Amino acid sequence: MTTRWPWISVLISLIATLSPLGRDVVESAFFAGEALSRNIWAPIALTIFAVMAAVILAEWLIRAYILNRRARGATTA
Repeated sequence: MTTRWPWISVLISLIATLSPLGRDVVESAFFAGEALSRNIWAPIALTIFAVMAAVILAEWLIRAYILNRRARGATTA
C-alpha cells in the first residue's frame, strides 16, 4: 500500500451505483414522475450514499494510519 487514496471503496461504490439496480434506485429516488416513488426511495438512496461515504472515509483513515505507522518505523523496547 503506497497511497492514502481509498480506491477500493470508491471502485465498489461506483460499480454499485452504475449497476442496473443502482441506476434504478437513483432514477426512482430523484427522477421518478410520481411523488410517492420519490418520497419512498429518496431516504433509502441518501442512506446508501451516506454509508458509502462513511466506508470511503474509514478506508482513507485506516490507510493514513497505516502509512504513518510505517513511516515512523519499528521501535523496540
